[in-house]
Amino acid sequence: MQTIEAPLSNQLKKFFGFNTFKGDQEAIIQNLIEGNDAFVIMPTGGGKSLCYQLPALMLDGTAIIVSPLIALMKNQVDAIRGFSNKEGIAHFYNSTLNKTESRQVRQDIMDGVTKMLFVAPESLTKEENVEFLKSIKISFFAIDEAHCISEWGHDFRPEYRKLRSIIEAIDRVPIIALTATATPKVQEDIQKNLGMTEARVFKASFNRDNLYYEIRPKKDVQKEIIRFVRQHIGKSGIIYCLSRKKVEEIAQLLQVNGIKALPYHAGLDSASRVRHQDMFLMEDVDVIVATIAFGMGIDKPDVRYVIHHDIPKSLESYYQETGRAGRDGGEGICLAFYSYKDIEKLEKFLHGKPVAEMEIGMQLIFEMVSYAETAVCRRRQLLNYFGEKYESDDCSEKGMCDNCAHPKEKFEGKDEVKTLLQAVLGLNENFKSKFMAYFVAGNASSEIKAFNYNNHPLFGKGKGKGKDDKYWEAIVRQCVIEGLLTKEIENYGVLRVSDKGKAFIKKPTSITLIKPNDYSDVDDGDIITPQKSSGATDETLFNILKDVRKSLAKELKLPPYVIFQDPSLEDMASRYPITIEELTNITGVGQGKAEKYGEEFIEVIERYVEENEIERPMDLVVKSIVNKSGLKVYVIQSIDRKISLDDIADAKGIELADVITEIEHIVQSGTKVNLDYYINEEIDEADQDEVFDYFMEAESDNIDDALYEFDNAFTEDEMRLLRIKFMSEVAN
Repeated sequence: MQTIEAPLSNQLKKFFGFNTFKGDQEAIIQNLIEGNDAFVIMPTGGGKSLCYQLPALMLDGTAIIVSPLIALMKNQVDAIRGFSNKEGIAHFYNSTLNKTESRQVRQDIMDGVTKMLFVAPESLTKEENVEFLKSIKISFFAIDEAHCISEWGHDFRPEYRKLRSIIEAIDRVPIIALTATATPKVQEDIQKNLGMTEARVFKASFNRDNLYYEIRPKKDVQKEIIRFVRQHIGKSGIIYCLSRKKVEEIAQLLQVNGIKALPYHAGLDSASRVRHQDMFLMEDVDVIVATIAFGMGIDKPDVRYVIHHDIPKSLESYYQETGRAGRDGGEGICLAFYSYKDIEKLEKFLHGKPVAEMEIGMQLIFEMVSYAETAVCRRRQLLNYFGEKYESDDCSEKGMCDNCAHPKEKFEGKDEVKTLLQAVLGLNENFKSKFMAYFVAGNASSEIKAFNYNNHPLFGKGKGKGKDDKYWEAIVRQCVIEGLLTKEIENYGVLRVSDKGKAFIKKPTSITLIKPNDYSDVDDGDIITPQKSSGATDETLFNILKDVRKSLAKELKLPPYVIFQDPSLEDMASRYPITIEELTNITGVGQGKAEKYGEEFIEVIERYVEENEIERPMDLVVKSIVNKSGLKVYVIQSIDRKISLDDIADAKGIELADVITEIEHIVQSGTKVNLDYYINEEIDEADQDEVFDYFMEAESDNIDDALYEFDNAFTEDEMRLLRIKFMSEVAN
C-alpha cells in the first residue's frame, strides 16, 4: 500500500483541473490506493475512466488497462496526453504498432515515464508480453468494459475469460473492474470469473434523468430519420444499424440530403475508421452511422441523439449505446425503431450456435422485446432490468419517455393477474415467460405438448378474444415490474411467484394494467417503394387531384388507376410535392411515372400551396438513393437474358411469388419490363388479350377482383404476371 499525503481533491485539481468528484469517484480511488480490489458499475457518462486514470497518475509504476477496442484505446490515450506535457505518459500496445513504435513504448515504461498502458486482452495472452510485464512495476490492473467477461454480457469476448490466470502469472496487484452495464447475473459472473467476490462493489444509479426514451414502429424509417435529423440540424448524433450494408446505405442517404454524415464499421480500413471518428469528435461531421463497434468509451459529451435503425440484440447493448447521448447532462434523445421482423433476424443469427449460447441469446432478445413493446414507463423497466427500483415520478411528470408522455390505454387487470400467477404456480414455477404466455393463452406449442400440458386443467384459462400469447407476454412483463413475479438469476428467465404475488392470489386487489402497442403491421422502411402514405390527407386537395387524374385519363384513354393510384394521390395530398424529384418520393411513384404524368399534378399542387399558404412538411424533400438491391439487379438482368422466372427463383432460393413481387416493385417504380418470353409459354395469347381488356376497363387493378371476374380461370401468379405486363406496357 502506498501513502498519498495530499488530499485527493488536490490531486484531482492538479492533474485534471476539476474541483470536485462525481458520485463515488473519490471513494473508488481511495479504495484502490489502499490496495483493495474494486468492482465499479457506473452508467456511461458517470466518469468511470477517472477512477483508474487519477490513481494511475498518483501511484508508483504503470497501470495496465485492459480495453476491448483499438479505437477506444486511441481515444483515451489522446485524452490523457492532453492533460500532460509528457507524450509517453500513456500508450496503447496492440497489433497496430510497428517494431520501432513497440520498442519506444517499452522504453518509456522502463524509464518510468508511462503511467498507463492500454492493452487488448489478446495482447496479454502472448508469452513475450507476459514476460515483459513481469519485469516492470505494475500499480494495478484495470479491466475496462468488464461485461465482456460474461457470456450473459452483450459484448462477450472469450479472451476476457483468461484474464484472471494471466494477471496471477504477472503480479497479484489490485484489480479494478469497470462496466456501464451489468445485470445482477452479469455482475455475479464478472466477480466469480475475476476471482474478486470479496471486492468492494460501487454501484451508481443507472438512471440518466436527462435522456428521453422513445420506441417507434418501423414504418418509413428512412424518411423518419431524415426528418428527425433535420429537426436537430447542427447537433451531433449517432445512428446505429446492425449491418455494414445498412450503415453505408443510411450514411449515403443522409449525404445526398445535405447532412454531414459518415459511416463507421469494421469493413472500413483502420485509417478510415480513425479519420471518421476524429472528424466526428472535431465536429467536421454531425452524424456518424455505425455498427455497434462505434462509440465505446468515446469521450464526446455533446451527442444530442442516438437513433437505432435496428433494435439491438440485448438491453445492455441498448443501454450502453443510448448512454452515449447527453453525457454533459444536456439534451439526449434516444429513438429506436422496432418491428417483429428485426427480432426474427436477430433470432436467425443465433441458429447453428451451441445450445447454451443460443438459449442465452434468445433470453437477451426476449428482454429487448419486452422493453420495446412495454406500455409502462420505459425508465422504470430499464432500471428494473439492472436490478434498480425506480421510485421517482419524475419521468411521468416531465414526460421523459414516450410511454409517460403519451400514456397508453389502461384496464383493470385483477382477473388476468390472478389467472397468470396461478398458472405459474400450477406448473411448479419451472418455465419462462414465453412458455407461460402460450400456456395461459391456450396455444398448444410443441413444447407444451411434449410435457402433455395441453391437457392440464389450467391450460387455456386465459383464452379469449384478443388474448393471444402476445397479450399474455405483456401481462407477464407488467407482473414482473409490479414485483408479483420474479425471474431467477441462476436459472435465467424462469418465472417465480414472489411473496407479494402469493399474497395477491389469496386476496386479489385492484391492479391497473396497460394495453401494449402492436408492432406487427410494419414495413422495412424502404424509401424507394413505401407501401403507405403517412400523415393526414388534405381532403380538398385529394379531390382536386382525383379530378386532374380523371381528365388526364380521359384524354389518354386510360383507366385512372394506371396514371396514379389512390394511395399515391393521398400521399401527394399529405406532403405537397412541387417538383418532379419530390414526386418520385411519393408512394408508388417512380421516376418514369413522375416524368410521364407528373407535370400537371405538381403544377396544381404548387398553385394550391400558394393560394392556401400551406407550410409543407420537412420530410418531403427527402432524396432517395438508387436502390442497389442485388435481387433487383439480378432479376432485371435475368429478364433481359430471357431466363425463366422459375429458374430465377431457384437460383436465389426463393419462391416464384417472391420473384413476381420484386418485378412488381420494378414496374411500380416506372421501369418497363418485357415478360412475353415467359408469359406466352404459360398463358394463351387470346386469354392475355381478355385480361388486358379487363384491366383497361376496370376501376382498380385489384387481383382478387380480377380473379373473381374470370371465375378463377387463372392462378394468382398468372394474374399478377398479366397485371405486370399491362402496367408495364400501358402505364410505363
